[in-house]
Amino acid sequence: MNACWLGSLEDRGDRRALIDGEISLSYKQVAQQARDLARSFMQSGITPGQVVIVHGNYSINSILALLALAAIKAIVAPVTNLTPSIEETLKVACDASFLVTALDDMTVVPLAGQSRHPLYRSLQQSGIAGLILLSSGSTGKPKAILHNLDNLIAEKDKQSRGRQLVVILFLMFDHIGGVNTLVNVLFSGNCAVVVRERTPERVCRELERHKVQVLPANPTFLNLIRLGDFHQRHDLSALRLITYGTEAMPLQLLVHLREIFPRVRLLQTFGTSETGIAGTQSTSSQSTRFKIVDDSFEYRIVEGELQLKSPGQFLGYLNVENTSLTADGWFRTGDLAESAGNGEIQILGRINDVINVGGEKVLPLEIEALLLSCPQVLDCVAYGVNNAITGQVVGVNIKPAYPISSDGLRRAVMDFLAGKLERYKMPVKIRKVDEIAVSERSKKKRNIEL
Repeated sequence: MNACWLGSLEDRGDRRALIDGEISLSYKQVAQQARDLARSFMQSGITPGQVVIVHGNYSINSILALLALAAIKAIVAPVTNLTPSIEETLKVACDASFLVTALDDMTVVPLAGQSRHPLYRSLQQSGIAGLILLSSGSTGKPKAILHNLDNLIAEKDKQSRGRQLVVILFLMFDHIGGVNTLVNVLFSGNCAVVVRERTPERVCRELERHKVQVLPANPTFLNLIRLGDFHQRHDLSALRLITYGTEAMPLQLLVHLREIFPRVRLLQTFGTSETGIAGTQSTSSQSTRFKIVDDSFEYRIVEGELQLKSPGQFLGYLNVENTSLTADGWFRTGDLAESAGNGEIQILGRINDVINVGGEKVLPLEIEALLLSCPQVLDCVAYGVNNAITGQVVGVNIKPAYPISSDGLRRAVMDFLAGKLERYKMPVKIRKVDEIAVSERSKKKRNIEL
């Protein structure tokens, strides 16, 4: 076991590192417990280069398991929700050798896999820790994405500067945003607050309790805080920075967020599971435009699609053909974007979410941004509805701002949108709903009707 970064954690001594409920660990304790756990894992038969599933969510156990396995130079596959489909992918396609359950108790179960996938060879021969991330699997079986975990840690391992920040761990444990946040917080000497229940109520309670200064989240979750008035039920005055990503931000939602968090800086982040998270900069908290200021990232926009290239790019997919890279090595993000001048980028939405109305392209984000400023609309989601003549038409689900009949809501919405949208963009189907459906990753569900 040779992980010099454990030493850099230990050097930070009694500085707070992790808070999980009533338990608080210093950096020295984190390093020592990770070492002890690594020895225990090796006694259980885990060796460098083996694929190990870590089933857990944000908790001290899960974080220590990830650090310990990285120290062993294993290939770690963190999983929050171990569904049959995900379990099959990890056991069969990824050839996993062990399953570590890191919930309230820590258990190690040997599996039949021998970790022999050809993509593992470079990591195993060089004694490098690996990381497997799974896509959400919304279009079928999840893709298994292989990364160099040592590179990710090395990029974040830096000396502490200034006052320690308290950051809440909200983005998912098995998502690139969550892993990036965890590694960035620990290896920059800040303090991570664990949230086990990913609800607006619980998150805001922990923000108040620990005087959290940094909240990494996504637009849909921030909107849930707004809709439930959780920012008023809890004292969030310690917040200084909210970073948001994983989906495009409607401009009107950003306006609402500026109103309820007037003293908080809002910063859009950007990255993918395949390329990692880039450093970004916004002109202001009122802008949905951003610049990629990370020198290690390159970007270009080709036929409206944002493409990225980074040194921390994934090593490949373990279970599907790699068609996401161009012939010259650029990753196709699947995000529609436009250059906004001065090196700024504007994300318009996902290519797969575009509604095709008789050959005309409609962006759901444009419809939603308008509707969020309608007095009768509290929240909404736009999506495509199959149509025999035009292929698709625009549909919207709307959570009304106050009691109103379905017919009344439709009339109000159509009157509000009149003159603001081209005819083909106007909603044909308007459905009043009690709640807007959200996935377990806190994103709006758009595949409502195809």
